[in-house]
Amino acid sequence: MKPGSGISASVGAMASSLATLFCCLPVAFAAAVGMAGAGAFLQRFRPWFLGLSVLLLGFGFWQQRRAKQCAVKGRLLGQVLLWTAVIVVLGMVLFPQQIAGFIADRLSGP
Repeated sequence: MKPGSGISASVGAMASSLATLFCCLPVAFAAAVGMAGAGAFLQRFRPWFLGLSVLLLGFGFWQQRRAKQCAVKGRLLGQVLLWTAVIVVLGMVLFPQQIAGFIADRLSGP
Protein backbone atom coordinates (compact mmCIF):
# COMPACT_ATOMS: atom_id res chain seq x y z
CA MET A 1 0.00 0.00 0.00
CA LYS A 2 1.63 3.18 -1.21
CA PRO A 3 1.40 6.35 0.88
CA GLY A 4 -1.19 8.73 -0.46
CA SER A 5 -3.02 6.05 -2.45
CA GLY A 6 -6.25 6.68 -0.55
CA ILE A 7 -6.82 3.03 0.37
CA SER A 8 -6.84 3.68 4.09
CA ALA A 9 -9.24 6.58 3.60
CA SER A 10 -11.62 4.47 1.53
CA VAL A 11 -11.48 1.58 3.99
CA GLY A 12 -12.13 4.04 6.80
CA ALA A 13 -15.07 5.52 4.90
CA MET A 14 -16.59 2.08 4.33
CA ALA A 15 -16.12 1.16 7.98
CA SER A 16 -17.73 4.38 9.16
CA SER A 17 -20.67 3.95 6.76
CA LEU A 18 -21.21 0.41 8.05
CA ALA A 19 -21.03 1.72 11.61
CA THR A 20 -24.02 3.95 10.90
CA LEU A 21 -26.14 0.83 10.39
CA PHE A 22 -25.73 -0.19 14.01
CA CYS A 23 -28.38 2.27 15.11
CA CYS A 24 -30.95 0.40 13.04
CA LEU A 25 -29.89 -3.13 13.94
CA PRO A 26 -31.37 -4.80 17.00
CA VAL A 27 -28.17 -4.53 19.03
CA ALA A 28 -30.17 -4.34 22.25
CA PHE A 29 -31.89 -7.59 21.31
CA ALA A 30 -28.53 -9.26 20.68
CA ALA A 31 -27.25 -7.99 24.03
CA ALA A 32 -30.37 -9.32 25.77
CA VAL A 33 -29.89 -12.74 24.16
CA GLY A 34 -26.24 -12.74 25.23
CA MET A 35 -27.15 -11.82 28.80
CA ALA A 36 -29.82 -14.51 28.88
CA GLY A 37 -27.26 -17.06 27.73
CA ALA A 38 -24.78 -15.89 30.34
CA GLY A 39 -27.52 -15.99 32.98
CA ALA A 40 -28.42 -19.55 32.06
CA PHE A 41 -24.76 -20.56 32.25
CA LEU A 42 -24.09 -18.80 35.56
CA GLN A 43 -27.31 -20.01 37.23
CA ARG A 44 -25.64 -23.23 38.33
CA PHE A 45 -22.96 -21.22 40.17
CA ARG A 46 -25.49 -19.08 42.08
CA PRO A 47 -25.11 -20.94 45.41
CA TRP A 48 -21.32 -20.59 45.17
CA PHE A 49 -21.56 -16.86 44.46
CA LEU A 50 -23.95 -16.34 47.36
CA GLY A 51 -21.68 -18.35 49.65
CA LEU A 52 -18.71 -16.27 48.54
CA SER A 53 -20.73 -13.12 49.24
CA VAL A 54 -21.49 -14.27 52.77
CA LEU A 55 -17.83 -15.18 53.36
CA LEU A 56 -16.70 -11.78 52.09
CA LEU A 57 -19.21 -10.03 54.34
CA GLY A 58 -17.88 -12.00 57.28
CA PHE A 59 -14.35 -10.98 56.31
CA GLY A 60 -15.45 -7.35 56.15
CA PHE A 61 -16.94 -7.48 59.64
CA TRP A 62 -13.81 -9.23 60.92
CA GLN A 63 -11.67 -6.45 59.44
CA GLN A 64 -13.82 -3.82 61.12
CA ARG A 65 -13.60 -5.56 64.49
CA ARG A 66 -9.85 -5.99 64.14
CA ALA A 67 -9.43 -2.32 63.22
CA LYS A 68 -11.26 -1.35 66.43
CA GLN A 69 -9.00 -3.65 68.48
CA CYS A 70 -5.91 -2.06 66.95
CA ALA A 71 -7.22 1.43 67.72
CA VAL A 72 -7.54 2.29 64.03
CA LYS A 73 -10.33 4.75 63.58
CA GLY A 74 -13.01 3.18 61.42
CA ARG A 75 -14.37 5.16 58.54
CA LEU A 76 -18.06 5.85 58.45
CA LEU A 77 -18.19 5.27 54.70
CA GLY A 78 -16.77 1.76 55.14
CA GLN A 79 -19.41 0.90 57.71
CA VAL A 80 -22.21 2.27 55.54
CA LEU A 81 -20.99 0.31 52.52
CA LEU A 82 -20.66 -2.88 54.55
CA TRP A 83 -24.22 -2.63 55.90
CA THR A 84 -25.48 -1.74 52.41
CA ALA A 85 -23.79 -4.88 51.10
CA VAL A 86 -25.49 -6.90 53.84
CA ILE A 87 -28.89 -5.55 52.73
CA VAL A 88 -28.17 -6.28 49.05
CA VAL A 89 -26.96 -9.83 49.74
CA LEU A 90 -29.94 -10.57 52.00
CA GLY A 91 -32.25 -9.22 49.32
CA MET A 92 -30.64 -11.44 46.70
CA VAL A 93 -30.94 -14.48 48.96
CA LEU A 94 -34.53 -13.87 50.03
CA PHE A 95 -36.08 -12.19 46.96
CA PRO A 96 -34.05 -13.04 43.83
CA GLN A 97 -36.96 -13.06 41.34
CA GLN A 98 -38.47 -9.83 42.60
CA ILE A 99 -35.13 -8.00 42.40
CA ALA A 100 -34.44 -9.37 38.91
CA GLY A 101 -37.88 -8.23 37.75
CA PHE A 102 -37.37 -4.80 39.30
CA ILE A 103 -34.01 -4.35 37.57
CA ALA A 104 -35.39 -5.61 34.24
CA ASP A 105 -38.29 -3.15 34.43
CA ARG A 106 -35.99 -0.22 35.18
CA LEU A 107 -33.46 -1.05 32.45
CA SER A 108 -35.96 -1.86 29.71
CA GLY A 109 -36.49 1.81 28.91
CA PRO A 110 -39.70 3.64 27.96
